[in-house]
Amino acid sequence: MPQIPSKQQILDWITDHPASSAKRDIAKAFGIKGAARIELKRILKEMEAEGKLERRKTTYADPTKLPPVTMLRVMAPDANGDLFAEPAEWALDTPAPLVSIITRDGDPALGGGDRILGRLTETPEGYEARLIRKIGQASHRVVGIFRKTAEGGRILPIDKKSDQEWRVASGGTNDARDGELVEAEQVGPKRMGLPQARVIERLGDPSAPRAVSLIAIHQHGIPDDFPDAVVAQADAAEPATLGKREDLRGLPFVTIDPSDARDRDDACHVHHDDDPANKGGFVLWVAIADVAAYVTPGSELDREARKRGNSSYFPDRVVPMLPDRLSGDLCSLHENVDRAVLAVRMQLSADGRKLAHRFTRGMIRSVASLAYEDAQAARDGHASDRVSALYEDVIAPLYGAYEALLKARQMRQPLELDLPERQIVLSEDGKVTSVAFKERLDAHKLIEEFMVLANVAAAEELERLKRPLLYRVHEEPSADKLESLREVAQASGFNFAKGQVLKTAHLNKLLSDAEGTEFAELMNVSTLRSMTQAYYFPQNFGHFGLALRSYAHFTSPIRRYSDLIVHRALIAGHDWGKDGLSEWDVENLEDTAKQISDTERRSMIAERDTTDRYLAAYLSDRVGSEFAGRISGVQSFGCFVKLTETGADGLVPVRSIGREFYHYDRDAQTLTGGESGLVLGIGQKVTVRLAEAVPLTGGVMLELLSVDGDPLPTGGGGARGKGRGRGAPRKPASFKSHERGVKRKLKRIRRDK
Repeated sequence: MPQIPSKQQILDWITDHPASSAKRDIAKAFGIKGAARIELKRILKEMEAEGKLERRKTTYADPTKLPPVTMLRVMAPDANGDLFAEPAEWALDTPAPLVSIITRDGDPALGGGDRILGRLTETPEGYEARLIRKIGQASHRVVGIFRKTAEGGRILPIDKKSDQEWRVASGGTNDARDGELVEAEQVGPKRMGLPQARVIERLGDPSAPRAVSLIAIHQHGIPDDFPDAVVAQADAAEPATLGKREDLRGLPFVTIDPSDARDRDDACHVHHDDDPANKGGFVLWVAIADVAAYVTPGSELDREARKRGNSSYFPDRVVPMLPDRLSGDLCSLHENVDRAVLAVRMQLSADGRKLAHRFTRGMIRSVASLAYEDAQAARDGHASDRVSALYEDVIAPLYGAYEALLKARQMRQPLELDLPERQIVLSEDGKVTSVAFKERLDAHKLIEEFMVLANVAAAEELERLKRPLLYRVHEEPSADKLESLREVAQASGFNFAKGQVLKTAHLNKLLSDAEGTEFAELMNVSTLRSMTQAYYFPQNFGHFGLALRSYAHFTSPIRRYSDLIVHRALIAGHDWGKDGLSEWDVENLEDTAKQISDTERRSMIAERDTTDRYLAAYLSDRVGSEFAGRISGVQSFGCFVKLTETGADGLVPVRSIGREFYHYDRDAQTLTGGESGLVLGIGQKVTVRLAEAVPLTGGVMLELLSVDGDPLPTGGGGARGKGRGRGAPRKPASFKSHERGVKRKLKRIRRDK
């Protein structure tokens, strides 16, 4: 009988022959045949139980060693720009070994969070890996509540769209406590049963008020902690000097921002044009923080800013694109301090047309940091002593230029949506104290108009210079979305002609017709939903919503990477320094556009989820109360209702509306009761009862009580054959739109045949 190898001999063989470590390979290597295989199997199982071996499908491996081909998770570059990775799976309690990535010409660019398949070589210092192929971005992550079990634990996701639990092995809990909020990532392949995860971060008490935005930040993977190298580079920055910059410190620039603003990246100045050929005209200066002077191409700051793409704003915090040393200090145009800027001088006619523009790299000194309310109070004749001294020479000309621009705006006809923004007000301990509408002052609109004009000038200037740039693109609505909007309009009694070349003026006419009627909010919401998502791109496809041919973001480089790219393009185009657009920037412009478009959407979703959770927390003490609202969306499983008081969106499940079957019409966006004939459509006024509000997920469940002032019909089992019942919309056009949808479907079917 052949001699059975010792455990150490087996380990040595597997280490030397990682590609031949199946049980039959080991048996063949040691000449083990017949009944002796049973003893070998027993030893291998014993070694597996002792943790000396790890079974991987049909092979065995030393769990302290990495296999020659391993799935790796790439880490962010270190201070020297070197790339390291860690194994995607590591079952031991000891720290996972770091793997140095050796890149070759032709390898795709790698960044923190990427997953790669690497070929490993063991070295005295650890492991080196060469890329076999890039698998994709970071593995699926989940934020949830950890529940301890005898085998390790489970994670209950806080995402209201998911009820899938995750299993955590005993070695992957990261010592999380029962009931603690955690962030975890998927490990291993997807198999039958619960997916497996490992806890990568413990986030603390999920009921803490300020955990709300933290949940969204981690759930959507928004980086909220700057690497040491990035912070060190920002802290080492020195204020830019005048040098070859144009000295604009003699002009009385002012900043106008929210009262709680921490960063101020735009300042304005207006004076009457003394050119006799431009009678009644204005000269408008817009100066923007020169972030490019501090965030140079390829630097640690630059890589981190590009990765983040933009700042993210939550009711209780801001996750900035740049460290505070820059965003709150050197790049913030505080009053009475010298600050480097990129500025544009624009000559405006009396009717608000831009006659000319000139860009410069300069230095300004803001004379005042005003809140919107300060500027508006001065305009309305209620200025404070501090602001009143500025009114005649500084503030009044701003409003003069704004009124001129309104004339040009009327001619241009950008889309005029009226959708008041709600503001969540928090107490010092992070609890919601009120939900109010944000007041829209002329001071807000003034700054918006100035910024739009500066953005247009930037796009036109770079086109003139024939320089690459990132446009802000907003394409016109698709034919399908326009048809849906047309049906909603006709169902509400409004005319929206078909077959015309769509212009924003047509949509504004529709919104104007609805203004003051019960359908005003419906038409505004429906028009917004018909719009496409704006994005960044190196090619120009125009901006439909603003009715502009060329548009680029130039005015917020502190919080948007797109604007930094535009600044660099202007610097390169005018030969203002060596910190302009680099060759790498130009070559990767399309990738950058996609990256920052994606991060922008990520922030929007995270901010919306945070608002949902805060609103659910605010409503959680009012379960059982009745609220007025409007139907804001219709799906086969129910309808969504936006509550008038708070703006919270809640779901009325279709199963809770009587006992009848409801027919869902995707084209008309309606649910129709099969027996009662009750029609539920977007925009209808409803009364609902709050059935459930879950702060952790942001989920709000509602019970429908009345529609358009009428109680729900008693049909659905008890009113069979009694007609439409009460509560149906007064406009029969809803049924016509339903019939049109059916006819379209029949026509399509016949055509397909």
